[in-house]
Amino acid sequence: MVRDFNIAEKEEDISYYAGFVGSAYMIGRALTSIIWGVVADRYGRKPVIILGTSTVVIFNTMFGFSVNYCMAVITRFLLGFLNGVLGTIKAYACELFPEEHQALGLSATSTSWGIGLIFGPALGGFLAQPAEKFPSLVSSDSLFGRFPYLLSCLSISIFAFVVTIGTIWLPETLHIHKNNELESASNVPEVEEKTIEKKDSTLLSLFKNWPLMSSIIVYCVFSLHDMAYTEIFSLWAESPKSLGGLGYTTEDVGTVLSVTGMCIFLSQTALYPIAERIFGPIMVARISGVFSIPLLTAYPYIALLSGFMLTFTLNLASIVKNVLSISIITGTFMLQNKAVDQHQRGAANGIAITLQSIGKAIGPACGGALLSWSLKRQHASFLPGAQMIFFILNVIEGIGVLLTFKPFLITNHY
Repeated sequence: MVRDFNIAEKEEDISYYAGFVGSAYMIGRALTSIIWGVVADRYGRKPVIILGTSTVVIFNTMFGFSVNYCMAVITRFLLGFLNGVLGTIKAYACELFPEEHQALGLSATSTSWGIGLIFGPALGGFLAQPAEKFPSLVSSDSLFGRFPYLLSCLSISIFAFVVTIGTIWLPETLHIHKNNELESASNVPEVEEKTIEKKDSTLLSLFKNWPLMSSIIVYCVFSLHDMAYTEIFSLWAESPKSLGGLGYTTEDVGTVLSVTGMCIFLSQTALYPIAERIFGPIMVARISGVFSIPLLTAYPYIALLSGFMLTFTLNLASIVKNVLSISIITGTFMLQNKAVDQHQRGAANGIAITLQSIGKAIGPACGGALLSWSLKRQHASFLPGAQMIFFILNVIEGIGVLLTFKPFLITNHY
């Protein structure tokens, strides 16, 4: 899409500009996530969810109609600014499930997000520029010919519209937990109850809650890594072999990501809850982070392969890397929601999404810029070409693993 806007002077600069389109959504989300969390705590989870999915329908469609780079950035920004779904859904999933099944509930949340990150680019790869890919079905003068990225965006908007209709029948969980709190509070003296409420219900108290804040920081570091990796993987795969990439088409990348998405779903629904019960979420996150480092180191050497071996190795690496990443994110979800009471869960998740969005705004922009810089240094003596960008990803992953240890990460629950 950035290539078609003709804003980049050189092939290597496309990654730089594409990064800012990805970051615009996260900047918008960072500005309002805490507000949406407070609204969800006060007025209910369901209204925020319905408004968020409706926002996707409107602004994702507008993004498909983008005629220039500026319009693309603005519509992505508004999509994030008016969307409080992710933090609210995390609180909602935790409240729907009894404690023994919360690993499955939060796993479903992180899996859905992860599959979205996989199938989104896959849909883009398959449905973008339909007039060029399917000239017998779509003419260049038609709506989808004049707006070559509308079809992929519209397919997601239609899906979001169906989801919006479905949310009408969602049960509200906030009033249920308020009733439970009132029943349990009936045995507490009135003065003590007021003191506890005054102490625990303020937004400031969440920032003083170190088990919550430490788990959020770990979550943000890994999220920064994941967003940068997601941006870099597609751009690297589509870069020409002469620059250290794979020379893939958008359709080739879409195929790889589709296979990865299906495997993530199977892994998280069948394997993660078992692993979490045996090792606990922190140990699963550490193991996943440690195994990700040598895997990422091997990525530049995958580009040296060809034919069936390239296809097989790249698919396997993509599956393993994304399964490990989603396992880490699910574990940090659990730690965050266990660190707060129910009446503050929306705001707590809002803080997490705000800080995560700042990291994810940095991730695509820096990832695209760093990849562009890396591809220009093909003959450097130290970590030439793509080796440099995957080394930087490993540094971030390593920092995340180190932060899962005490005294930084403190939790009273695991």
